[in-house]
Amino acid sequence: MTELTLFASSFLVVLLLGLQSLNVNNGHFILAALTSFGIGSMQMVMFKLAPHATWSEIAAFIGGGPLGIIASMWLHPHLVKAIRK
Repeated sequence: MTELTLFASSFLVVLLLGLQSLNVNNGHFILAALTSFGIGSMQMVMFKLAPHATWSEIAAFIGGGPLGIIASMWLHPHLVKAIRK
C-alpha cells in the first residue's frame, strides 16, 4: 500500500509542478496559485513516507515522476480549454 501512496504522491507532485509551470508561463495566475496547495500537500506525503522507503517503494516513487509530467503536458491544454468555456 505504501508503494501505491508513494507512486501517487510522486505522480501528483510532478503533475502539479508541470501544470504550475505551464500556468505561470501562460499567465494563469489563479491556476498557478491553486496548484501550490496540491504541491505542498503531496510533498508532505512524500516527506512523511520516503525517509524509510524500501527498494520497491523507491521504485514506485521514481516511476510516478515521468508519468506525472507527461500527464501534465497532456492535461494542461484540455483544462484551459474547459475553463474558458
